[in-house]
Amino acid sequence: MIRKTQRRIVSKDGHNNVRIDNVEGMVKLYLHDIWTTVVDMKWRYKLTLFASTFVMTWFIFGVIYYFIGMGNGDFEADLNSTHTPCLMNVQTLTGAFLFSLESQTTIGYGYRFISEECPLAIFTLVAQLVITGLAEIFVTGAFLAKLARPKKRAETIKFSQLAVICQRQGKLCLMVRVANMRKSLLIQCQLTGKLLHSHVTQEGEKTQVHQTSVDFHMDSSGECPFLILPLIFYHVLDEQSPLAGLTAENLHTQEFELLVTLNATMESTAATCQSRTSYVPKEILWGYEFKPVLFSTTGGRYVADFNFFDKVQMSNDAAFLRNNADKLKLEEDYKRE
Repeated sequence: MIRKTQRRIVSKDGHNNVRIDNVEGMVKLYLHDIWTTVVDMKWRYKLTLFASTFVMTWFIFGVIYYFIGMGNGDFEADLNSTHTPCLMNVQTLTGAFLFSLESQTTIGYGYRFISEECPLAIFTLVAQLVITGLAEIFVTGAFLAKLARPKKRAETIKFSQLAVICQRQGKLCLMVRVANMRKSLLIQCQLTGKLLHSHVTQEGEKTQVHQTSVDFHMDSSGECPFLILPLIFYHVLDEQSPLAGLTAENLHTQEFELLVTLNATMESTAATCQSRTSYVPKEILWGYEFKPVLFSTTGGRYVADFNFFDKVQMSNDAAFLRNNADKLKLEEDYKRE
């Protein structure tokens, strides 16, 4: 039997799986916010834009200089001895291109230089330096903005591949594990969740995706001061939970997606970052708990062994195990892995 693949809005690595289609005037909308469009470009397109910005401005102004020299009669064969060219030692389009390149990169002037007898060429030179200077600032700023985006910092935040459900302090809880892969701290960390599922209103209107808030806590608080150790955040499955009524028997028959988002502030730059992942029912194990990942050493230090980060084990709660023996039997295939 072919198993139906469940659609998901957010991938495991936090990327958006929703495709935007049939939007009228999409190109115009992107051009209105050109800065964001350039920053969001993929690197191959950004490198192409960076290179083409320089090459095209060198060539365009080189052509302009060539036409200025042509209009001034600098390329005629029988020049008067008293004739002063606009661009000295420029006889071809290639020479004009090289003069434009030298002017824009400020590596001249030596062999080729501009004459003070040609105001139009002087005005063109000033315009080139101003226009290309602004273009270079824009492109370079977009490069730096993309490199410094909090999105890159979010990639060093790791979520457990699976979520587990077991007893915690006498309460049935859904738990996920989160870790910071860098030594630099993340402060004011807050984990929030959204349950995405289809919903039918009292009026009979069916929504394809309905969002319900899912609160996650760590100990007695929803916010932790800093993320220095791999931590487990949990959501209590009580009557106020949007997952109320979830049991070991009906877990894998449900159709929902749990979107988990970590919002934090980077201590080094004070910029905020956000990292996301999602869990579907087949990625939630009933009756399991996470294996310990933190160990102490003889030198008085702690070691977080990430070989155990995604490892789970059966819950130690004997009563919970007896009540869910059938479910745990179904999970034996995962245990063998």
